[in-house]
Amino acid sequence: MENKSSRRSNPKNIFITFLAAGLLFIGAAAVILFLPKAQEQVLANDYSVVPVRVNYAAPELRLTDMDGSPTSLSDTRGKVVLVNNWATWCPPCQAEMPTLEEYYEEHRSQNFIIIAIESGEPADEVADFVAQYGLTFPVWLDAKGSALDAFQNWDLPSSYVVDKDGVIRLTWTGPISRAMLDEYVTPLLEK
Repeated sequence: MENKSSRRSNPKNIFITFLAAGLLFIGAAAVILFLPKAQEQVLANDYSVVPVRVNYAAPELRLTDMDGSPTSLSDTRGKVVLVNNWATWCPPCQAEMPTLEEYYEEHRSQNFIIIAIESGEPADEVADFVAQYGLTFPVWLDAKGSALDAFQNWDLPSSYVVDKDGVIRLTWTGPISRAMLDEYVTPLLEK
């Protein structure tokens, strides 16, 4: 036969149960609050695919800039160019933009240029994005996906480093970190 004292809840057990539930709630809240920021930071600064070294002529590409003026990739001959195919709605594209802007500002005096080719969004949306991110490098509009076709890569973001002679030397599919820019692009600028 059970005695009454064994059926009663022990106050110590109730306290431990509430304490465990509270700690579990605090842990879940911390994950919800901090994980998205941590993932964004990893994507923007620490993670990057390694580029593929290649050696082929850059495609002839004619598009319009943000002002509606016609422009061409061949107009950049004599500079090292990072062509970045991206879209305003693409999270990895958004994450890498501050890194690209920072690198561009530090190296533009070395005959280096970034050409960001936006894939398909209306000019006003692209202009809002450019303003929001404070982008100072040239942004070209590509309503029909011509750049994606020319480079034969429809993944976003995708990037290509074209040397001063118009030869593609590096390709990336995916976001680029600052470490990868420093390791792979900077040596091309020093030649």
